[in-house]
Amino acid sequence: MNHQLYTQDSFFVAGIAVRTINLNGRAAEDIGKLWQRFHPENIGGQISNKYSDDIYCVYTDYETDHTGWYTAVLGFRVSEIINDGFFVALVPSGNYRVYNSEGKIPESVGETWMQIWRESDSRSYVADYDLYKTGAGNFKDAEVEIYVGYNKNNYL
Repeated sequence: MNHQLYTQDSFFVAGIAVRTINLNGRAAEDIGKLWQRFHPENIGGQISNKYSDDIYCVYTDYETDHTGWYTAVLGFRVSEIINDGFFVALVPSGNYRVYNSEGKIPESVGETWMQIWRESDSRSYVADYDLYKTGAGNFKDAEVEIYVGYNKNNYL
């Protein structure tokens, strides 16, 4: 699967979260429920110190690997942590593979993740994330960047 290599500095994402697992469609259902709350509850309008209007879905606190429990956080990158009642996830500095997912959301993102899971060797399982850029269009034909953390020794 085609990807680009990227090294990044750490940052924080504040938002709403769920503990889930990729078993029997549970993660798709749980993360779908976060999206169902996201716009109606105006999550973006409630988060202080947003870095931008780009939306992030961070996957972190992995129990083991992509087959175990993890936390999904849907929110915004913030310039600093403020205790405003939202879950805050650290996206650590490190090495990432960046995949582009194009097409109808959420199907295209799910299909890209399934391909990533098949190639899961050398993943760090610290934090990964989807980036939905501001002005990317609509969810019927959108481009999403998926950042997957890898161990430095096996980065390529």
